[in-house]
Amino acid sequence: MSKGEQTRSAIVAQSLDLASVVGLNGLSIGALAEHTGMSKSGLFAHFGSKEALQLAVLDAAEERFVEMVVKPASKAPRGVARIREMFERGFEWERSWAGTGGCVFNASAPEFDDQPGAVRDRLVRAQRDWRETLVRVARGAVQTGEFRPDLDCEQFAYEVKAINLGYIHSSRLMRDPKAEAHARAAFERLIQTSLAHPLH
Repeated sequence: MSKGEQTRSAIVAQSLDLASVVGLNGLSIGALAEHTGMSKSGLFAHFGSKEALQLAVLDAAEERFVEMVVKPASKAPRGVARIREMFERGFEWERSWAGTGGCVFNASAPEFDDQPGAVRDRLVRAQRDWRETLVRVARGAVQTGEFRPDLDCEQFAYEVKAINLGYIHSSRLMRDPKAEAHARAAFERLIQTSLAHPLH
Protein backbone atom coordinates (compact mmCIF):
# COMPACT_ATOMS: atom_id res chain seq x y z
CA MET A 1 0.00 0.00 0.00
CA SER A 2 1.42 3.40 -1.03
CA LYS A 3 1.77 6.28 1.41
CA GLY A 4 -1.15 8.03 -0.30
CA GLU A 5 -3.31 4.94 0.07
CA GLN A 6 -2.31 4.61 3.73
CA THR A 7 -3.22 8.24 4.35
CA ARG A 8 -6.57 7.84 2.61
CA SER A 9 -7.31 4.68 4.60
CA ALA A 10 -6.51 6.48 7.87
CA ILE A 11 -8.75 9.40 6.88
CA VAL A 12 -11.62 7.05 6.04
CA ALA A 13 -11.25 5.28 9.42
CA GLN A 14 -11.49 8.61 11.26
CA SER A 15 -14.36 9.67 9.01
CA LEU A 16 -16.25 6.49 9.85
CA ASP A 17 -15.92 7.15 13.55
CA LEU A 18 -17.00 10.77 13.13
CA ALA A 19 -19.95 9.82 10.91
CA SER A 20 -21.14 7.32 13.53
CA VAL A 21 -21.66 10.31 15.83
CA VAL A 22 -22.70 13.20 13.54
CA GLY A 23 -24.28 11.19 10.70
CA LEU A 24 -23.31 11.18 7.06
CA ASN A 25 -24.93 14.57 6.44
CA GLY A 26 -22.84 16.03 9.22
CA LEU A 27 -19.71 14.56 7.65
CA SER A 28 -18.22 17.33 5.52
CA ILE A 29 -14.71 18.11 4.33
CA GLY A 30 -14.71 21.04 6.76
CA ALA A 31 -15.87 19.00 9.75
CA LEU A 32 -13.35 16.29 8.93
CA ALA A 33 -10.54 18.85 8.63
CA GLU A 34 -11.37 20.09 12.12
CA HIS A 35 -11.57 16.51 13.45
CA THR A 36 -8.29 15.32 11.93
CA GLY A 37 -6.23 18.50 11.94
CA MET A 38 -5.67 18.19 8.19
CA SER A 39 -6.23 20.97 5.71
CA LYS A 40 -9.42 21.13 3.64
CA SER A 41 -7.35 21.19 0.46
CA GLY A 42 -5.48 18.06 1.54
CA LEU A 43 -8.71 16.22 2.24
CA PHE A 44 -10.30 17.48 -0.96
CA ALA A 45 -7.35 16.06 -2.90
CA HIS A 46 -8.20 12.59 -1.56
CA PHE A 47 -11.98 12.68 -2.08
CA GLY A 48 -13.00 15.62 -4.26
CA SER A 49 -16.50 15.96 -2.81
CA LYS A 50 -18.60 15.34 0.27
CA GLU A 51 -20.50 12.59 -1.54
CA ALA A 52 -17.28 10.77 -2.46
CA LEU A 53 -16.25 10.93 1.20
CA GLN A 54 -19.63 9.60 2.33
CA LEU A 55 -19.46 6.71 -0.13
CA ALA A 56 -15.92 5.85 0.98
CA VAL A 57 -17.12 5.75 4.59
CA LEU A 58 -20.00 3.40 3.70
CA ASP A 59 -17.64 1.12 1.78
CA ALA A 60 -15.31 1.00 4.79
CA ALA A 61 -18.19 0.38 7.20
CA GLU A 62 -19.50 -2.54 5.18
CA GLU A 63 -16.02 -4.03 4.81
CA ARG A 64 -15.57 -3.80 8.59
CA PHE A 65 -19.00 -5.34 9.21
CA VAL A 66 -18.25 -8.28 6.94
CA GLU A 67 -14.86 -8.84 8.58
CA MET A 68 -16.08 -8.50 12.17
CA VAL A 69 -19.57 -10.02 11.97
CA VAL A 70 -20.38 -11.98 8.81
CA LYS A 71 -17.16 -13.90 8.12
CA PRO A 72 -16.49 -15.04 11.70
CA ALA A 73 -20.14 -16.01 12.22
CA SER A 74 -20.05 -18.00 8.98
CA LYS A 75 -17.48 -20.29 10.59
CA ALA A 76 -20.06 -21.44 13.13
CA PRO A 77 -21.96 -24.65 12.28
CA ARG A 78 -24.67 -24.16 9.69
CA GLY A 79 -28.11 -23.63 11.19
CA VAL A 80 -29.21 -22.15 14.50
CA ALA A 81 -25.64 -21.96 15.85
CA ARG A 82 -24.69 -19.65 12.98
CA ILE A 83 -27.77 -17.49 13.51
CA ARG A 84 -26.94 -17.16 17.20
CA GLU A 85 -23.34 -16.24 16.42
CA MET A 86 -24.47 -13.50 14.04
CA PHE A 87 -26.87 -12.15 16.65
CA GLU A 88 -24.15 -12.10 19.32
CA ARG A 89 -21.69 -10.39 17.01
CA GLY A 90 -24.38 -7.84 16.22
CA PHE A 91 -24.25 -6.72 19.86
CA GLU A 92 -20.47 -6.41 19.71
CA TRP A 93 -20.69 -4.52 16.44
CA GLU A 94 -23.00 -1.93 17.94
CA ARG A 95 -21.10 -1.66 21.24
CA SER A 96 -17.49 -1.74 20.12
CA TRP A 97 -16.72 -2.27 16.47
CA ALA A 98 -18.98 0.10 14.54
CA GLY A 99 -17.63 3.39 15.90
CA THR A 100 -18.14 5.76 18.80
CA GLY A 101 -21.74 6.50 17.86
CA GLY A 102 -22.74 3.00 16.74
CA CYS A 103 -23.67 1.69 13.31
CA VAL A 104 -23.40 4.33 10.59
CA PHE A 105 -25.86 2.44 8.40
CA ASN A 106 -28.63 2.57 10.99
CA ALA A 107 -27.75 6.13 12.00
CA SER A 108 -27.84 7.36 8.39
CA ALA A 109 -31.01 5.61 7.24
CA PRO A 110 -33.39 8.36 8.51
CA GLU A 111 -31.16 11.01 6.92
CA PHE A 112 -31.32 9.52 3.44
CA ASP A 113 -34.56 7.54 3.24
CA ASP A 114 -36.17 10.41 1.28
CA GLN A 115 -33.05 11.69 -0.49
CA PRO A 116 -32.50 9.99 -3.86
CA GLY A 117 -28.93 9.65 -5.00
CA ALA A 118 -25.74 7.63 -4.77
CA VAL A 119 -25.52 7.67 -0.97
CA ARG A 120 -29.06 6.39 -0.50
CA ASP A 121 -28.45 3.72 -3.15
CA ARG A 122 -25.32 2.61 -1.29
CA LEU A 123 -27.17 2.44 2.02
CA VAL A 124 -29.97 0.41 0.45
CA ARG A 125 -27.51 -2.01 -1.14
CA ALA A 126 -25.77 -2.64 2.17
CA GLN A 127 -29.05 -3.22 4.00
CA ARG A 128 -30.31 -5.56 1.28
CA ASP A 129 -27.07 -7.55 1.45
CA TRP A 130 -27.47 -7.93 5.22
CA ARG A 131 -31.13 -8.94 4.90
CA GLU A 132 -30.20 -11.54 2.26
CA THR A 133 -27.51 -12.88 4.58
CA LEU A 134 -30.07 -13.31 7.35
CA VAL A 135 -32.50 -15.00 4.96
CA ARG A 136 -29.73 -17.33 3.81
CA VAL A 137 -28.73 -18.42 7.33
CA ALA A 138 -32.39 -18.97 8.22
CA ARG A 139 -32.78 -21.19 5.15
CA GLY A 140 -29.70 -23.06 6.30
CA ALA A 141 -31.45 -23.82 9.60
CA VAL A 142 -34.47 -25.09 7.66
CA GLN A 143 -32.20 -27.34 5.59
CA THR A 144 -30.52 -28.75 8.70
CA GLY A 145 -33.96 -29.63 10.06
CA GLU A 146 -33.68 -27.30 13.06
CA PHE A 147 -36.23 -24.80 11.75
CA ARG A 148 -39.64 -25.93 10.56
CA PRO A 149 -39.89 -26.50 6.79
CA ASP A 150 -42.71 -23.96 6.30
CA LEU A 151 -40.79 -21.11 7.96
CA ASP A 152 -41.02 -17.77 6.12
CA CYS A 153 -37.30 -16.97 6.11
CA GLU A 154 -37.83 -13.45 4.82
CA GLN A 155 -40.17 -12.76 7.74
CA PHE A 156 -37.60 -14.26 10.10
CA ALA A 157 -34.91 -11.91 8.73
CA TYR A 158 -37.29 -8.96 9.05
CA GLU A 159 -37.91 -9.75 12.71
CA VAL A 160 -34.22 -10.17 13.52
CA LYS A 161 -33.59 -6.76 11.98
CA ALA A 162 -36.54 -5.29 13.92
CA ILE A 163 -35.12 -6.64 17.18
CA ASN A 164 -31.76 -5.08 16.32
CA LEU A 165 -33.32 -1.68 15.60
CA GLY A 166 -35.38 -1.86 18.78
CA TYR A 167 -32.24 -2.58 20.77
CA ILE A 168 -30.41 0.38 19.24
CA HIS A 169 -33.33 2.72 19.97
CA SER A 170 -33.68 1.55 23.56
CA SER A 171 -29.99 1.43 24.40
CA ARG A 172 -28.77 4.58 22.65
CA LEU A 173 -31.67 7.01 22.75
CA MET A 174 -33.56 5.78 25.80
CA ARG A 175 -30.48 4.59 27.74
CA ASP A 176 -32.62 1.67 28.90
CA PRO A 177 -30.47 -0.63 31.07
CA LYS A 178 -32.76 -3.53 30.12
CA ALA A 179 -32.38 -2.98 26.36
CA GLU A 180 -30.09 -5.95 25.80
CA ALA A 181 -32.16 -8.25 28.00
CA HIS A 182 -35.33 -7.30 26.10
CA ALA A 183 -33.60 -7.87 22.75
CA ARG A 184 -32.33 -11.28 23.85
CA ALA A 185 -35.78 -12.29 25.09
CA ALA A 186 -37.37 -11.26 21.79
CA PHE A 187 -34.72 -13.16 19.85
CA GLU A 188 -35.23 -16.31 21.93
CA ARG A 189 -38.99 -16.19 21.32
CA LEU A 190 -38.34 -15.84 17.60
CA ILE A 191 -35.99 -18.83 17.63
CA GLN A 192 -38.46 -20.95 19.61
CA THR A 193 -41.38 -20.17 17.29
CA SER A 194 -39.19 -21.06 14.31
CA LEU A 195 -37.96 -24.45 15.55
CA ALA A 196 -39.19 -27.62 13.92
CA HIS A 197 -39.40 -29.17 17.41
CA PRO A 198 -39.94 -26.36 19.94
CA LEU A 199 -38.58 -26.85 23.44
CA HIS A 200 -41.21 -27.06 26.18
